[in-house]
Amino acid sequence: MTDATDWLRVVAAAVFDDAGRVLLARRPAHLHQGGLWEFPGGKVEPGESLEQALARELEEELGILPRRSRPLIRIRHAYPDRRVELDVWRVDAFSGEPHGREGQPVEWVAPEELPEREFPAANRPIVNAVRLPDRYLVTGEPAGDPRRFLARLDQALTGGVRLVQLRAKGLPEAEYLRLAGQAIECCRQHGARLLLNGPPGWVERVGADGVHLDSRRLASLGQRPLDSRYWVAASCHDARELARAEAIGCDFAVLSPVLPTASHPGAPTLGWGGFAELADAARIPVYALGGVGPADIPRAHGHYAQGIAAIRALWEPVSARS
Repeated sequence: MTDATDWLRVVAAAVFDDAGRVLLARRPAHLHQGGLWEFPGGKVEPGESLEQALARELEEELGILPRRSRPLIRIRHAYPDRRVELDVWRVDAFSGEPHGREGQPVEWVAPEELPEREFPAANRPIVNAVRLPDRYLVTGEPAGDPRRFLARLDQALTGGVRLVQLRAKGLPEAEYLRLAGQAIECCRQHGARLLLNGPPGWVERVGADGVHLDSRRLASLGQRPLDSRYWVAASCHDARELARAEAIGCDFAVLSPVLPTASHPGAPTLGWGGFAELADAARIPVYALGGVGPADIPRAHGHYAQGIAAIRALWEPVSARS
């Protein structure tokens, strides 16, 4: 049995093809967690960088070499007999034709089908990270004619946004739910998902894709409020709230504020260093929020973020931001 004080360093890859499918491999039955599906990879050898280990493992296991890759998520997980630190990379371009060089079955799978597969427990946050985009739109507050709000939403979706939080705290319940129904229809037309910033019970009433918990609602819950068919996200500002989000089974979190914002110019911020420290320790995907926009996505990835969440930078027209 592995000494509990030792961390087994492992590199893994979410390899995507041109159709947006991700490659899975099945673990041999005689190995630890045998018979389950996994993202290809293996142990980091002494003296290897993560990039070197990634290239070696993919060549040895699949006969491919990564050509374009980036960090996706780092997960630390304690099994009864070992503790694993998984550095997971997203590979969007590679050379070679993937095949199981060690006789292991491999299969291309659509990201939305991943929850149907059986993975080792340490892989569960990776499944969510693979399924989540790198931008999370938090809508502005509706004002006046809802048709203008929906036109703005359609514009953002046309621009590539695929995950939306409907934040409209100024609306009465009936008006919020009416707008949510219209926003869901708009999102469906673009293949996007909509989360409600409100009571979890509203999600099933209108057919939304999940709920986003503000910090007050997060603190009030003792367990996950919706089953696994739905996304559950939370707004967090420190390590305590991130731990709470993990404890109740949230799928991802938004951590803020990273940088100063126009709405709170003098408020204390995490900075990229503070954000990275908290996001790296988290066991769920974490978006960076506060003073960030699409241009910050590469920097966010380098600081253990799933991507960026934003209101102004993703919601307002370019002319209004200039």
